[in-house]
Amino acid sequence: MAETGIGTLLVQLRDDLGWSQQRVADEYNKAEGRSAMTGKEVGRYERESRVPTSRTRSFLAVVFGIEMSALDRAAGVTKRRKAAGRRIPQPIGQKGLQAPPSRRALAADAATSARFSRFVANRNTDAYAVEQLDVEVFTLARQYVSHPLSELYIDIRELRDEAFELLRGRQRPRQTLDLYVTAGRLCGLSAHVCLDSGDYSSAMTHARTAWACAEEADHHGLRAWVRGMQSLITFWNGDPGKAAELARSGQSFPATGTMGARLASLEARALGMAGDRHGATAALLKAERARNALQNSEETPGIFSFPHAKQLTYAGTTHLSLGDRSNVRQAIDSAAAAIDLYRDSDTDDRSTGDLLAAHLDLVRGHILAGDVDAAETMLTFVLDSPPSLLSASILRRLAGLSDELGADQYRGSPCVAHLREHIMSITTATASYR
Repeated sequence: MAETGIGTLLVQLRDDLGWSQQRVADEYNKAEGRSAMTGKEVGRYERESRVPTSRTRSFLAVVFGIEMSALDRAAGVTKRRKAAGRRIPQPIGQKGLQAPPSRRALAADAATSARFSRFVANRNTDAYAVEQLDVEVFTLARQYVSHPLSELYIDIRELRDEAFELLRGRQRPRQTLDLYVTAGRLCGLSAHVCLDSGDYSSAMTHARTAWACAEEADHHGLRAWVRGMQSLITFWNGDPGKAAELARSGQSFPATGTMGARLASLEARALGMAGDRHGATAALLKAERARNALQNSEETPGIFSFPHAKQLTYAGTTHLSLGDRSNVRQAIDSAAAAIDLYRDSDTDDRSTGDLLAAHLDLVRGHILAGDVDAAETMLTFVLDSPPSLLSASILRRLAGLSDELGADQYRGSPCVAHLREHIMSITTATASYR
């Protein structure tokens, strides 16, 4: 096995932290107490066009939190290769492409150009650069509903950090307000990443920062959306009563588009889970009225919108929580309608999480209606999905379904026993995957 040179080691250490070369330089300067290190110099070390001195390696060890001896060994490997006149292997990610670039590579290259346009702006940004930042945010917001977290997490984090850095600089007042809205949306996306990973504390931290950005921008639409985000986090963290309060709080802000339907649907689901039948039913009607009152307003697809299919999914969950035969029937109808709408939508607009949730609501509805065969068909769709698409909320739903199937009334049913065994095998395997 080839020994690791200093360039490859530095790239690996930086990638593990998700840092840019400039971030490494900034941390280095903090450790050294000077401002001499630059991102370009870090790049030279990674390309091995220069080998960091012993003193430089001592501060790099502090930056990366490793023993200096590891850097010394890697530097020794590079020096021996140079002395022997051998071609120095390029670090990971530095080799020339042997095949035509992929669309993803081309998009990443275009993003680099977009970032440079922000760098050359009159101040630290301008109207065009802010607009380009918004385009990237909305692209991520649309992709979020249908792509695995692993594909988007780093992009969201890096774009959010870039917005933070721009706000720490100087720009015109109008652009400052726009940047706060953009930063708030990116914090909202970060909150969703944590929510879907089951880290509710970190999710709420991001949501609070999003709220602070909304306050700075005095943006009612962002305020309303963040209150909905906080309601969602609180709901999955086990406090449906508080979740309903947050959803009602969001409705006090005038907002356009589907926001009213979203907040009322969040309120209805939370009240249903809290056992407030009257309140849940009233909130469902409020959500329907908000949907019916919608005008032909343009709204960005993705996580910042609330399509009809998603509203039907929430309605199905709410009806199931109410529990009587009539509501179970309504839950089945709502979930089935949501699935039909999602299947007819564009792939990028098809919310994987809500599609899985609607299938699980159909499973519960069919079981409560006594149709175990239909339940098994719907459950197969969920259990056959890739583990990367099973969010923390879907896994919790599966665990709850498994507990329900363990009740006395289902004992002795081979079909139910098979369903429960299949659920437990998938949830165990997914936990290991994560």
